Amino acid sequence: MASRVTFIGAGNMASAIIGGMIDDGHPATAITATSPSDAFLAPVHERFGIHTDTDNVAAVRDADVVVLAVKPQVMREVCEDLRDSLQRQRPLVISVAAGLSAETLDAWLGGSLPLIRCMPNTPSLVGAGAAGLYANANVSDAQRRLATELLEAVGLVEWVDDEALLDAVTAVSGSGPAYFFLMFEAMEEAGVKLGLPAETARRLAIQTALGAARMAQTSDQTPGQLKRNVMSPGGTTERAIEHLEQAGLRQAMLDAMDACASRAREMAEELGKR
Repeated sequence: MASRVTFIGAGNMASAIIGGMIDDGHPATAITATSPSDAFLAPVHERFGIHTDTDNVAAVRDADVVVLAVKPQVMREVCEDLRDSLQRQRPLVISVAAGLSAETLDAWLGGSLPLIRCMPNTPSLVGAGAAGLYANANVSDAQRRLATELLEAVGLVEWVDDEALLDAVTAVSGSGPAYFFLMFEAMEEAGVKLGLPAETARRLAIQTALGAARMAQTSDQTPGQLKRNVMSPGGTTERAIEHLEQAGLRQAMLDAMDACASRAREMAEELGKR
């Protein structure tokens, strides 16, 4: 029998995971999504054929897994409304909200629940996501496997044993898509300055990134070695890489990702006090 999964929230990330689960063979009849608005839920029901409900408490009544997919700013209210029901049922709870610690969420839910924090990213919307997961001590091995199965439906899943490492996950993959979008912008602008039409430069840059990612993903060689494979002594790539290194690209990435992780820690403190 398929696990019964309820999504509290039916926005983009919830929809991405729901779509991936259904494509992966999870029956739509075992999935429920909630939102305060019937008008918002109607297209979700039509698209996926899942159950929908505007009543969170009713929706979690028989759930094996409850996915908290609402904005961090409203999470406390949502958790406190669900507290009594979840304490009676004790399902696995998965939060995909950024910046809220497992300890804070568990406290809002009444304590001692099996709880997993998930840091996904936006490519999950196209089935190419990367997510970091952390489980508290109440999560069983079977529940870890179930969470892996559900979230692998939209991409790569990596577990961390220290919750603090989710800030590093945020810096690498959570915010990471924006780093590459910035690179696409810069490459497009450079291509235009060199005489290419903007659309041509954009398509070439994006396809090149896709190809490079596939090579890195399927190769036994490190990214550093793959980079060297493209560089002929005295050639065009070597000249470009030398300029990027001299311009401080590595240090800029380190500084940017450190700032990202630092902001994630600040947000956790701010949100946990609300």
